[in-house]
Amino acid sequence: MSGKALQIITTLEDHSFVLNEDELSEVLMRDDVKDRYICVVSVAGSFRKGKSFLLDFFLRYMYANQVVNHETGDWLGNDNQPLTGFSWRGGSERDTTGILMWSDIFCVDTPNGDKVAVILLDTQGTFDSQSTVRECATVFALSTMVSSVQIYNLSQNIQEDDLQHLQLFTEYGRLALADTGTKPFQRLQFLVRDWSFPYEADYGAAGGELILKRRLEISDRQHPELQSLRRHISSCFDDVSCFLMPHPGLDVATNPKFDGRLKDIRTEFKQNLRSLVPMLLSPENLVIKKINGQKVRAKDLIQYFQSYVAIYKGNELPEPKSMLVATAEANHLTAIAAAKELYNQLMQDVCGGTRPYLSSAHLESEHLRVKDKAIFQFLAKRKMGGEEFTERFRQQLDEDIETMFESYRAHNESKNIFKAARTPAVFFAVAVIFYILSGIFGLFGLYTFANFSSLIMGLSLLLLVLWSYVRYSGELTAFGNKIDHLANFLWDNFMKPVYQGCISKGIQHVATQATEHAVGGSSSRCSTAELNGKLKSS
Repeated sequence: MSGKALQIITTLEDHSFVLNEDELSEVLMRDDVKDRYICVVSVAGSFRKGKSFLLDFFLRYMYANQVVNHETGDWLGNDNQPLTGFSWRGGSERDTTGILMWSDIFCVDTPNGDKVAVILLDTQGTFDSQSTVRECATVFALSTMVSSVQIYNLSQNIQEDDLQHLQLFTEYGRLALADTGTKPFQRLQFLVRDWSFPYEADYGAAGGELILKRRLEISDRQHPELQSLRRHISSCFDDVSCFLMPHPGLDVATNPKFDGRLKDIRTEFKQNLRSLVPMLLSPENLVIKKINGQKVRAKDLIQYFQSYVAIYKGNELPEPKSMLVATAEANHLTAIAAAKELYNQLMQDVCGGTRPYLSSAHLESEHLRVKDKAIFQFLAKRKMGGEEFTERFRQQLDEDIETMFESYRAHNESKNIFKAARTPAVFFAVAVIFYILSGIFGLFGLYTFANFSSLIMGLSLLLLVLWSYVRYSGELTAFGNKIDHLANFLWDNFMKPVYQGCISKGIQHVATQATEHAVGGSSSRCSTAELNGKLKSS
């Protein structure tokens, strides 16, 4: 195994949570991962019930399939091979805190053509002696909100209090279903460990379905609240299933030196592992994470983590409505990011680094065309929250695109060779002019003016040399900008008016000559003013 467990959600001493964005981004923004759809498999449940132990068998399966690219019968490995991956150990004290992500993201191509990145999450066990009820509920909630497969790891049976922990999600799901018309979650996998009643239901998926059907059965004798909970569990998840696992053996439970070797694990447990793990992780069984019916990409998951951690920072668990708003905001922000990415790609084709200089009018028209495409993509993507919510974020997208356009405009202007050469041209022209004036003043004996002209000429040449050094070396850029500003000031206030005046006089002279010729030839009936206007307009 080349990867390691990364702490993406850290629990602090005051029982608050911190998102480690740098490590999360480093993993999810890899070039081979960021644009893939994601399958997030999370294991949650009570502490010291073998969650990390189970996840390490998931890792063994994924690494085995990465090597041979096909499911094999020997992915469990050698009987004497210790179990490595997520940290686990025996004993009665907790080992995992916060939420951990495996750093290796497994890239899988599914039979239907989807390119999927498989992400494995390990979570802090609930109801230990050091965690508050809110802390336990928060970890469970965060893992459920971001996962496409939530494995609910239970011990020995499915009890009523286990179902009650899903109450928060059923209320959220009810609101989300009313807002979007789609189920908010994909798969809830009950995993009953150490099942001791195989005479009632066999180990595996078939026995699990039998037990799950009994536990979720609705009867008239139940309290209305219990009936409502059971209805909403089914309405929130696309798939709710159960798997019964046998006990791994006394050596696993009682031997302090047990390190995960298969030879110490009961055969029955290993047989059921061979059924459970491919059922969850084989390419044809991968469940892609969806929000509002839209498949989520790896780079989008960062925004959802940020939004969810933000609402769980308070001292109280958030209301389901707050969770819905956070999801809607993250949903819109990912749509904005996708639209800005499209705008950036298309503008790179228009005026990127290798493209030639465009006139301001042409660049503006291209910007408007590309902007319309980006906004159309944003509006076309399914989102949560309603029209007012969408309009607020559309305005934000509009502002962001205009900000991006300003950088493209500046980049395009830097390609204008005439504007780039304005500074050296201005100072060279000033040096030449004052060199000529110095000679003229010296010829007539006006040495004071001649010396002053020579001083201005020398300063112009010195500034020209300094500007060249700044452009060549990349140092003293602030001083170089001041030289550019001085050149622009001289051009706008002195040289440009003189230049435009000369051009204007030239046009008037040509117009006068043309008028005299037209009047003298008697073939034209136009007035001098009309001819003058036509020449100027042309």
